[in-house]
Amino acid sequence: MTDLPKKDAFPKDGTKTYSLVELVKRAPTTMIEKGPDNTVFAFPLVALIELLLSLGLGAVLMLMSLARNAPLEEFANPNTTTDPAKAPWYFMGLQEMLEHGHPTLMAVIFPTIMVLFVLAIPYLDNNRQGSGRWFTSERGKKISWYTALYSLVVMPAFILLDTNFPPRELLRGVVPDFIAQVMVPSVIMGIIVLLPVLILWRQKPTAREVMLVLFTLLFTSAIVFTVVGFFFRGPGFELYWPWNMPDGYSPFDNL
Repeated sequence: MTDLPKKDAFPKDGTKTYSLVELVKRAPTTMIEKGPDNTVFAFPLVALIELLLSLGLGAVLMLMSLARNAPLEEFANPNTTTDPAKAPWYFMGLQEMLEHGHPTLMAVIFPTIMVLFVLAIPYLDNNRQGSGRWFTSERGKKISWYTALYSLVVMPAFILLDTNFPPRELLRGVVPDFIAQVMVPSVIMGIIVLLPVLILWRQKPTAREVMLVLFTLLFTSAIVFTVVGFFFRGPGFELYWPWNMPDGYSPFDNL
């Protein structure tokens, strides 16, 4: 009886395409139909809520269409421009922004930056801690409330001051148009946006808290610009109180 030569169970061979990584014991219980920990099935809980919201929204729109008469106007006359000529409410924020800078800056560059920022949020903040919870934490809730309050104060003040003392018009002819129409509005908007971030930075915020500040500022500012453009812009697209519009114009007629 002779001893057989010893061979490795997995010999090193350049032609082999497999390797032994790890041996583990079989799970004591079956993993079939077991989802990730700390999760809740979206169906039927979330699906039923979404269905109820859809039905409720449809009912509200139907009641509004029955209660409010919205006849078609006469054919547009290219020789007579409506004063004020306002965009639909969902574009009113952009039209209001056009009053505060160069059209390319306010209607193309800034909206593009905003959209790219919203798309980049999941990549800038990929921490799963606190996911699925409104504002993540009590600190996040306070940050969002303070940012919203900041936007509700600063943005109307900016619109009011820029309408009555527009730097781009005051600097017209003094500096090149690019500086007056593009650089100056960009610097002003940059300061308004970065100021709450710099204040928060002293408290060593997380990436999500910074995203909360920027998104809350974006969301609240969009509401402010839309409301101002819809209710407070009258003939000549000048600022008026909604109940004190000249020439019998009333923004409430467009509701």
